[in-house]
Amino acid sequence: MVSRPDTKAKRDRRHSRLRYKIKGTPERPRLCVFRSEKHIYAQVIDDVAGKTLAAAASNEKDFEGVGSNQEAAKKVGKLVAERAVKAGVETVVFDRGGYVYHGRVAALADGAREGGLKF
Repeated sequence: MVSRPDTKAKRDRRHSRLRYKIKGTPERPRLCVFRSEKHIYAQVIDDVAGKTLAAAASNEKDFEGVGSNQEAAKKVGKLVAERAVKAGVETVVFDRGGYVYHGRVAALADGAREGGLKF
């Protein structure tokens, strides 16, 4: 049986491998995903300046719906895309955060594409 800390350590290792290859620039920032058991979070980050350009999460005050399903992930994707486009961002590089591109992570990416982001 795999204990919880080992699972987190494995995800952290996968994420660090991804981060070695993926960098957010001012022209093409990084869309970063974090998935917890209850919620999902997304940020558009310019790594050169070290600034978050746009962010959205399923635990925001005016968010409607359950935060831990694919429907909520799609809404968060659309919301972060809306905010990023308003901030002047059109294309991003997708950082899946060490998670498998499946389920909630894929739903968030689809929502971001529907919201107007290209990646």
